[in-house]
Amino acid sequence: MASHRKSRPTGNLATALRTPALATAALTSVALLSQSARASPAADDRPSLEEVEKKVDDLYRQAESATEKYNAAKEKTATQRKRVDTLLDDIAERTQKLNEARERLGSFAAAQYRTGAAVPDTATFLLADSPQDLFDQSQVMDRLTGRQKAAVDDYFTQQSETMKQRREATESLRTLTKSQSDLKTAKATVQQKLTAARELLAKLNAEEKARLAAIEKRKQEEAARKAAELARQQQAEQQAEQQRRDEAAAQQDEQSSDSSGTGASDASGTSGGTSATDSSYSTKADKALAFARSQIGKPYVWGATGPDSYDCSGLTQAAWKAAGVDLPRTTYDQVNAGTTVPLSQARPGDLVFFYDDVTHVGLYIGNGMMIHAPKPGAYVREESIYYDGEGSIHSVVRPA
Repeated sequence: MASHRKSRPTGNLATALRTPALATAALTSVALLSQSARASPAADDRPSLEEVEKKVDDLYRQAESATEKYNAAKEKTATQRKRVDTLLDDIAERTQKLNEARERLGSFAAAQYRTGAAVPDTATFLLADSPQDLFDQSQVMDRLTGRQKAAVDDYFTQQSETMKQRREATESLRTLTKSQSDLKTAKATVQQKLTAARELLAKLNAEEKARLAAIEKRKQEEAARKAAELARQQQAEQQAEQQRRDEAAAQQDEQSSDSSGTGASDASGTSGGTSATDSSYSTKADKALAFARSQIGKPYVWGATGPDSYDCSGLTQAAWKAAGVDLPRTTYDQVNAGTTVPLSQARPGDLVFFYDDVTHVGLYIGNGMMIHAPKPGAYVREESIYYDGEGSIHSVVRPA
């Protein structure tokens, strides 16, 4: 007998049950992907570690460039102020002399009035005792009046010229003062950017900080490698130079045994002069380096010339001043304050300049190393001259 019970639609029911579940899962996946898609641009907007480092380095460069421009403007302003002060003193002196001349002229006029010397020419003629007396009076009056008038005219001319110079100097000083103010404002803006960059660095997590430290370490290792390479090159050149000198000395000794020694004496004198020059420079350089080493650990401060802090050119200026050599204030002027030499011939005490705009300088100590005040937030230290790459080195100058 056939059963009247309906069969269970197992297949269709399972499919029906699975379909909503799959739909829900699909919708969830789409939602998650949509959220990820929306989130990815925000993540991409965050700069990479390399970009953060480059941004900070660029801002440091801008700050140091602004520092050197500020130093130059400050120096020009001081010079202009001295000129204005001199002109003001000159004006005061000339005005005093002018007042004295006016008083003398007034006294002379009063004397003329009291003695009747100022009467008309006809009366003078009629009252004269004799023709000679008339002639003498006229000559004296003309001569004295002309001399006094010339003196007054001269002082008026001098006063006018001095006042003109004063206006020019005052305007020049106003312009320089405004430039200095603009530079201060620009420097403040750069410092704000530096603060923002430091805050960005501070937000890095431990892993990112470790990666950034690894990047910096690789840069330092490369800089140290290049410094060691330069040291080997310089040592090889020094040995070759010493060998040439030894051979020249041996040849000179050989010639002196076969001659009277006249030529040998001349050569000896030339060699002695060169040696004396080298010795003099080395003595001064040793003093400059000793001073620079004693400043290690002091902070970089823009515009500072010591004794508690320095900027880059302030340190080199102070170091060579300790050796009795006066250098200009800014990198722009220091780069022209000596003899340019090849990097391979750099000697301790030489100035090493950086970047195309010559905005940084350090004191070479040998073996590819230098002492310098690096940048805001850093301290005076020893470092490879390749600290910012070989391409950053501008020139080497021997200042004495």
